[in-house]
Amino acid sequence: MEDPNELGPQPLAPLMERWGLANHDLVEASPEQLTHKQIQRATSGRRLTLKMMMKVARSLNIAIWNGLPKDQKETFVEYLHKDIFSYSKDYNPEKPEPNEDILAGRKA
Repeated sequence: MEDPNELGPQPLAPLMERWGLANHDLVEASPEQLTHKQIQRATSGRRLTLKMMMKVARSLNIAIWNGLPKDQKETFVEYLHKDIFSYSKDYNPEKPEPNEDILAGRKA
């Protein structure tokens, strides 16, 4: 029997990879005492509460923001929880990447 709380890999994981972020980067950037275990659960697809999804999204945005040069900070569009969790209400897998210009200019 499948566990309904295990939802498979989430869009958060490849997004973190594109930005060059590891779990530790989100934990370190978080002002809300996020743990490595919580990030691991978020990326692997363990169902999280709305409050936890929002906490992860805020930490992701802070971690990305901290790594951007000053001129790119103005154009950075923050990610919402519905952008990084496929089981979130209003998730749209067809939504274009709002920060594609910034990502395209980053060194691989």
